[in-house]
Amino acid sequence: MSAMAARRAKIIRFPTRLPRATPASGLAEARRCRDQAEALVVRGLLESEGIQVVLQNRLAQSVYPFSVGHQAEVVLLVAHADLPRARTVLARRA
Repeated sequence: MSAMAARRAKIIRFPTRLPRATPASGLAEARRCRDQAEALVVRGLLESEGIQVVLQNRLAQSVYPFSVGHQAEVVLLVAHADLPRARTVLARRA
């Protein structure tokens, strides 16, 4: 058996959840959205109130034109100082 045939493929597991923002990063999770479209609407709402938002997801939209389950999940991150105000804005609009 050749060296190539004896070699086994490495399986890279797809993560089940996105890593949480920590106080050390200066950002906190304000909301999780089902997909990019919902995240853009919520980001627009928060930015209209003067709260800067960072979107974090694990799906490259240009590579994967479809999603299944939580693959398209987008996390909206805000500064820790803005988190209480962001939650108030989101609660008011819910």
